[in-house]
Amino acid sequence: MMMILGVPAPLLFGQLLLGLINGAFYALLSLGLAIIFGLLGIINFAHGALFMMGAFAAWMLLNYFGIGYWPALILAPILVGAFGLLLERTVIRRLYGLDHLYGLLLTFGLALVIEGLFRNEYGSSGMPYQIPPQLQGATNLGFMFMPNYRGWVVFAALVVCLATWLIIDKTPLGARLRAATENAPLVQAFGVNVPRMVSLTYAAGVGLAAFAGVLAAPIDSVNPNMGSYFINVVFAVVVIGGMGSILGSIITGFGLGIVEGLTKVFYPQASATVVFLVMVIVLLVRPAGLFGKAA
Repeated sequence: MMMILGVPAPLLFGQLLLGLINGAFYALLSLGLAIIFGLLGIINFAHGALFMMGAFAAWMLLNYFGIGYWPALILAPILVGAFGLLLERTVIRRLYGLDHLYGLLLTFGLALVIEGLFRNEYGSSGMPYQIPPQLQGATNLGFMFMPNYRGWVVFAALVVCLATWLIIDKTPLGARLRAATENAPLVQAFGVNVPRMVSLTYAAGVGLAAFAGVLAAPIDSVNPNMGSYFINVVFAVVVIGGMGSILGSIITGFGLGIVEGLTKVFYPQASATVVFLVMVIVLLVRPAGLFGKAA
C-alpha cells in the first residue's frame, strides 16, 4: 500500500476530501455571514438556524410536494431567503446603526426560537434525504475512490463562492452595495433604493446559508441541531479571514477545512480545536484577520 509521510495514501486523501467538504460548508456559511456583516453591520448568529432551514426546506419539498433535489437547490434558497427578507423588514432593520452586540443578542434569540420550533415539530433524531441518482456511486481516481456526491458539493460550493465574490467585487451592483454601506444618503440621492438593496442583501446572505443546507441534507441527517456545530466554527472562520472580507471568508473556509482534515490524520485529538487555535494565533499576530482591514 502506498504510504505518504507514514500514512496510507487512501486514509490521507480520504481525510483531505472530508476536509474539503467541511471547508465547502465553512466557506458558504462564512461567505453569507461576511456579506451580512460587511454590508449591513449585523452579526447574524441565526445563520446556523437558517442553514438548517435550507435542509428542512429541501426535505419538505420532497416529502410534501414531490419536488426533488435539483429544483430544491434553487427553490429552498429562495424560500428561506424570503423568510430572511421578512426577518429583515420586521426586526433586523431596527438594529442598523446600533452597537453590534444588539444584533448578536437578537439573532442568537432568533436562532433559539427557530431551532426550538423545528425540534418541537420534528424531534431531534433527524430524517434521511437521499442522494440524487445522478450523483450516487463513486469515481476511482487511482489513489482513492471519491464519492460522486461529495465531489459535487466541493465543486458547487466553489462555483457559488467565486460567483458571489465576482458580483460583489467586480460589478456595478457590487459597487453600489459597497457605496451604500459607506454613505447611504449620497447613494439614495442618485436614485438607488437603499432600503430595498439592504433587504435584498440580507436575503441573499440567508439564501447562501440555505443553499449550503440543501447541499448538506444528503450527507447529514436533516435535524434541527445540524447548524449548531457549524455556526461556532464558521464564526471562527470569519474572524480569521477578517470580518466582512468576502474573499477572506472563501479562502479561509476551504483552507481551514483542509487543516482540520490533516489534523484528523496526524493528531486526531486536536481536530476539534485546531480551528480555534488558529484563530487565537491569527488574532495575536493580526487582530483584523488575514484579509481584514484595521479599523
